[in-house]
Amino acid sequence: MKIYTGGGDRGKTSLFSGERIAKNHDRVEAYGDIDELCSILGAVTASLAGKHPEVEAEIHGIQSDLMKVGALLSTSPDAPAFAELEKIEENTIRTLESSMDRMDTDLPPLRGFILPGGDMSAAWAHIARTVCRRAERHVIGLVDSFGDPGDGGDYLKVLAYMNRLSDYLFVLARYCNHLSDQSDILWKP
Repeated sequence: MKIYTGGGDRGKTSLFSGERIAKNHDRVEAYGDIDELCSILGAVTASLAGKHPEVEAEIHGIQSDLMKVGALLSTSPDAPAFAELEKIEENTIRTLESSMDRMDTDLPPLRGFILPGGDMSAAWAHIARTVCRRAERHVIGLVDSFGDPGDGGDYLKVLAYMNRLSDYLFVLARYCNHLSDQSDILWKP
């Protein structure tokens, strides 16, 4: 199977639901950010180098969730294919919250702003957090384009998931530093 088709050579791409749109369309920006985030999470797990398999497994689960998000964003909500897609559910969001609570019990109290950095895995987690926030902003734009928020109910769950995921990635960055016996780098104005 060839990867290249030439179909995008004139700046258009196909949605999962079949429509052709410009590669710089809001929808493509949103799922492109999700793809970038998923790749960066791969760098987080690679930098953990097999030392913390439970954290790596959790991140792989998030990458799987992000694949669902990407499929949702690359499908028009009124297309028949949309109904067949796996959606983000409330329990997925609650899982992120539980994971944050679990990690947080091992972390010192946060007493100020921290600078991104420390262990390589923490640095990658901070980069993932900023890309997640960008993706969230693009999804907000997409949801706003639907007009009535009721039209984007599944997308609203994606928004909630993205918001919680960025919080998770902040806690994960701190946790990665903890796992490698490094302190957070406190900002000193």
